[in-house]
Amino acid sequence: MKNVYTIAMLYLLISTSLLSSQNLAVYVSDAANFNSGPYQIAKFDASGNYEGALIRVEDGLVWPQDIIFLDSEEAVLISNLSAAGIISKHNWSNGDLIENFAEGLGGPTRMKIGPDGLLYVLQWSNTINKVLRYNLNGTFVDEFTSVGVSQSIGIDWDSNGDLYVSSYGGNSIRKFDGTTGDDLGLFISSGLQGPTNIWFEADGNLIVFNYNSGIVKRFDATGTLLADLITGVNGCEGFAFFPNGDLLMGVGSDGSIRRYDSNFNFIENFVDPGILLTPNAIVIRDDIPLSVPEKKISHIFVTPTIGNRFLINSLAVQSFETLEVYNNSGTLVDTIVLSDSTEWDASKNAEGIYFIVARQGTDRATQKIIVKKK
Repeated sequence: MKNVYTIAMLYLLISTSLLSSQNLAVYVSDAANFNSGPYQIAKFDASGNYEGALIRVEDGLVWPQDIIFLDSEEAVLISNLSAAGIISKHNWSNGDLIENFAEGLGGPTRMKIGPDGLLYVLQWSNTINKVLRYNLNGTFVDEFTSVGVSQSIGIDWDSNGDLYVSSYGGNSIRKFDGTTGDDLGLFISSGLQGPTNIWFEADGNLIVFNYNSGIVKRFDATGTLLADLITGVNGCEGFAFFPNGDLLMGVGSDGSIRRYDSNFNFIENFVDPGILLTPNAIVIRDDIPLSVPEKKISHIFVTPTIGNRFLINSLAVQSFETLEVYNNSGTLVDTIVLSDSTEWDASKNAEGIYFIVARQGTDRATQKIIVKKK
């Protein structure tokens, strides 16, 4: 198993080095208002500019949880924490539903391709909650683990190939034999508050996101707490790394995606509050141009982009009834009724970054503006 794991890690390193030489895109699962939407798999460029939604509710999203790209098929898998328990399969450039990859799962959450090349799937709501395995063609393989993990939502393997799974409701991390799936007991049984994502660092330490306390913790290879690395990130879920080692993290408390360096020092808001509601999974990969012009909403609603009085685009008036204005903290500060307005007077608002949000059914688009008083 260790040799298989080493091969998988080498493949990951090679893939990462290839990514560094290409145009990157960032794909984000937005769980929105949890069981009531509106859901999207959003796409951003490498600078954090919103490019539109790849997949929406009409494409089959129901409380999306994770994203897996299948390059050989030019497809993407989305786990949906729905009553039907579906992993849906979509065209990776326009989001159209191809088929249901799997059905009848107990609220599938995190998915990850393991060292054996199989897709491992965690379950949130099944009374058994065992980790499931699938071939990448959708064929069910087995219930891999000997016991279940309640509200499981984080998964990774250590350097020996053993499997670890986090339990959000159980506030614990459970360890399994990576070859047989046999239960090896609780690896961490205290000090966690709603653990979501987990991953092992190169030196064998384990990183754990704590959704409820807003703390990112580091544990050593024995499960002993070493440090609180990041605090104040309530609702932390979803992560990905840029080729230079910078970390992106979803923060559900304000809908932002935050960027940190490899030492967990905050750099910036990669995505400011106001565009996403509950980012819970992130993938950074080579860019796949969206081919959904019929679905995309123009996101130039007002002009100019800097000032304190903004003229409303006539196309916005024709397409929408209202525009919502949010400040940089994600607070709704104004609603523009387009039948009554041809401009938005921002002179009463503080200077800073704002977001104009338009909704059309389940679609949503956002324009970033800056209020600056003369």
